[in-house]
Amino acid sequence: QVQLVESGGELVQAGGSLRLSCAASGRTFGTWVMGWFRQAPGKEREFVAIISGSGAMTSYADSVKGRFTISRDIVKNTVTLQMNSLKPEDTAVYYCAAGPSFDTLDSRYPYWGQGTQVTVSS
Repeated sequence: QVQLVESGGELVQAGGSLRLSCAASGRTFGTWVMGWFRQAPGKEREFVAIISGSGAMTSYADSVKGRFTISRDIVKNTVTLQMNSLKPEDTAVYYCAAGPSFDTLDSRYPYWGQGTQVTVSS
């Protein structure tokens, strides 16, 4: 069982930066692939970034590549999404997820946080 709690979402101007954090419970944190997904109003949830259990592998959606960075701290049981050069189209609820495989499909992730709202104004 894994419990996830996101934080860090807020209102920011276009071009600005935000740092989202996800605190995970559970003694097996290092074995889970961790991901960030987002859902904008009226749209389906979409993949943003994932990181392997060791942190050695990462993958990003094309829309955020070069602007967002995912990282994890196995000692602190946290996953972070550093978001730079934010655009209005990044506005969404951002969710942290934990799953057993390195996969960009949200259906492969059994554990989810409650989400944190990111709003980017133009």
